[in-house]
Amino acid sequence: MSSTEGQTIMGTDDLAGGGVGVDNIEASRVSGTAVYNTEGDHLGHIHDLVLGKRDGKVKYAIMSFGGFLGIGEEYHPLPWETLKYDERQGGYVVGITADQLREAPRYAADAAPDWDPEYGRRIDDYYRPAYL
Repeated sequence: MSSTEGQTIMGTDDLAGGGVGVDNIEASRVSGTAVYNTEGDHLGHIHDLVLGKRDGKVKYAIMSFGGFLGIGEEYHPLPWETLKYDERQGGYVVGITADQLREAPRYAADAAPDWDPEYGRRIDDYYRPAYL
């Protein structure tokens, strides 16, 4: 892959691995990608993605935040549309501070939520309209 004036160009070697284009990526490659705030501070990394069971669309990115060596780490579901990919940083950018994130809906690694509509509304209500 090469870059020309900020535009990513896919080479034939890039296409051989999965047939994705500039605007597409395999879900497995999103996991582990860094997440930054708009000031460039590293907040965490993408742990997982939540998909709509019926429509197959990405609904939330689960970002790991805090902790040390995996101890005390919390997971924050971020509405997918709050994340923008920044090629220069090689990660996603979200318009939220670390302090705001500490107040956001989250869960411990051993206490995954039920992904019912009420939980989704709670997440969406926290991030809208201030951050979307």
